[in-house]
Amino acid sequence: MPVPKRRTSKSKRDQRRAHDALRPVNAIACPQCGEPTLPHRICRHCGTYRGRQLAEVKE
Repeated sequence: MPVPKRRTSKSKRDQRRAHDALRPVNAIACPQCGEPTLPHRICRHCGTYRGRQLAEVKE
C-alpha cells in the first residue's frame, strides 16, 4: 500500500485549504416588508416576489 514519502509541509497544507472558506450569504432587503431574504426567492415573511403575491403566509 503506497504511503507518502515525505510529510506534507504546513505551507502546502494551507495552500490546499485556501479555497475551503465559506462565502458570506448575500441577503437583500425585501422591497415590500424590508425583511432580509435571499435573491431570486419568494420572501418568507410576506410571500411576495417581484411585486406579486405568490404565497400565502401563515401568521
